[in-house]
Amino acid sequence: MRKDAPVDIIEELLWREQIAQSTDLGALHEALSSGSMTLYCGFDPTAASLHLGNLAQILTVRRFQQAGHRPLALVGGATGLIGDPKMAGERNLNSQEIVQEWVGRIRAQLERFYDFDGPNAAIVVNNYDWIKDISVLEFLRDIGKHFSVNRMLDREAVAARLAKDGISYTEFSYQLLQSYDYLELFRRYGCVLQTGGSDQWGNITAGVDLIRRTEQASVYALTTPLITKADGTKFGKTESGTIWLDPTLTSPYEFFQFWLNADDRDIPKLLRTFSFKGEEEITELLAVTLERPHERAAQRALAIELTELVHGRQEREGAEAAGKALFGQGELGVLSEAVLSASLQQASYGQVESSEIVEGELPGISDLLVRCGLVTSKSAARRTIDEGGAYVNNERITDETWRPTTENLLYGRWLVLRRGKKNVGGIEVVSG
Repeated sequence: MRKDAPVDIIEELLWREQIAQSTDLGALHEALSSGSMTLYCGFDPTAASLHLGNLAQILTVRRFQQAGHRPLALVGGATGLIGDPKMAGERNLNSQEIVQEWVGRIRAQLERFYDFDGPNAAIVVNNYDWIKDISVLEFLRDIGKHFSVNRMLDREAVAARLAKDGISYTEFSYQLLQSYDYLELFRRYGCVLQTGGSDQWGNITAGVDLIRRTEQASVYALTTPLITKADGTKFGKTESGTIWLDPTLTSPYEFFQFWLNADDRDIPKLLRTFSFKGEEEITELLAVTLERPHERAAQRALAIELTELVHGRQEREGAEAAGKALFGQGELGVLSEAVLSASLQQASYGQVESSEIVEGELPGISDLLVRCGLVTSKSAARRTIDEGGAYVNNERITDETWRPTTENLLYGRWLVLRRGKKNVGGIEVVSG
């Protein structure tokens, strides 16, 4: 992990526009400047993997550690059994076995982002360890008595649910559990700062208040802005779904392409939020992108940095090579079968059954262009061919009667189709 980050973490977060809310920012700034502070951020296992929204929080905590502070990464083995109330609809409760399996997966994901050696070594904790043994009576007497139902009803998600179909006591009680986490981490580790997304402000400040009431101590809260895209869609979502950090759910190729295809309007915010590049370098990248947007310099820099950070250098290099090869800027032969397969399954994708292959020939080029979704009809396919925009394995096809043979198949099962420079599709031969 880099050791040359700025010491003043508040100034760092301010220029990156990463402070949405805080309790007494001046006092927090002074406390952080006076020495190492212990802080925490929580991640509930409500799925088998963390996603890009979580990554913003992970990297905020990483910035604190690089500035000399000690992070606690909390995996909510207990709170994951309950679920933080959503704005619409009750969460489905997962079994304890599933939640504990997800705890292990998420813990492993978090561990790659932090330094576990040295004076400010990170610690990964699981709130199931201290919640599982507390009795209902003990919790209600010692914790519940400090909470005002009136204030809990004011929370945005709770109010929205009450205005519609209501909310279960299970989800309503979530705030008490998260607040208890902060209290327990204060007692066990001297934790005095909790960070999270701005949608967690009510939960986080409830923990601050609980510590004040029970321990007569002052602690801090800080949230970062929720990220929205310029077109109004949710950040981290694509047409094919959520962008996950687990490579089996979102391939490194798709992860790389997500950043590479980011809207120019979103790039300043994404660089400030996710990149560890300094202010001067980010300013230079934005200037280049403004002058020569077709080069996508900022997007490529972000794709390289984030893919390597999340998936490692080897996977980043494979994803980058796959992108270049699929779009005609490199040799397809350099791609492994695993990388080629994962990449094409994330592109526009179609299949040919082996029974359709006659005397070694597959269906014709027009049929294949339609089948993988690069065009909507055979007439559109013919226009693409006539205009010189049809490619198979990076070779231009100009004859609409052309049919690929089994010799054209990569690894005996794949064809790479392309329409123009930017639209890639895959054809896979399957048994049948």
